Amino acid sequence: MPEHGDRGRAGNGGGTVGESPRGRNETPDERADRRWAELIQEIRVAQTGVQILFGFLLTVVFTQKFVELSSTDKTIYITTVVLGASATGALIGPVSFHRIVSGRQIKDRAVVWASRLTFTGLVLLLATLISALFLVLRVATHDDFVPWLVAGVVAWYLTCWFVLPLWARYRYTTSKG
Repeated sequence: MPEHGDRGRAGNGGGTVGESPRGRNETPDERADRRWAELIQEIRVAQTGVQILFGFLLTVVFTQKFVELSSTDKTIYITTVVLGASATGALIGPVSFHRIVSGRQIKDRAVVWASRLTFTGLVLLLATLISALFLVLRVATHDDFVPWLVAGVVAWYLTCWFVLPLWARYRYTTSKG
């Protein structure tokens, strides 16, 4: 699982303690602070989306249309709600993690664990979005093309969220020699 960080290959902050190949000169504490600030900014974007989606999902059960859903659609709905709740927990988790370990001189480790929680939250958010899209399109159309349409959107999400960043990570951080 990728970690949010600056370790490893040339060009991504590896190198000697205190200095990266790009010339950034920072202490381990400054580096942990910077990485934490960057991670929190990233989490804010995902948290907002997942919280709005999750809030909307919680209201669906109280609509008249819900009682008309087939048992399959209700199962998809329940799965979507559980995925949304799990994504919300994982994306809020870094804040709690930081609060509990704050002042214990382990920010560098807290950043690693918060990064893992964030990555897990993004994967759960992806699953929530896929499940919600599948349910909405099934209810809206009842057509056989829905799984194909959802598969296309999944391919797009995977490309934007994982394939392009991993390609760039490999392309721009692998040594040329």
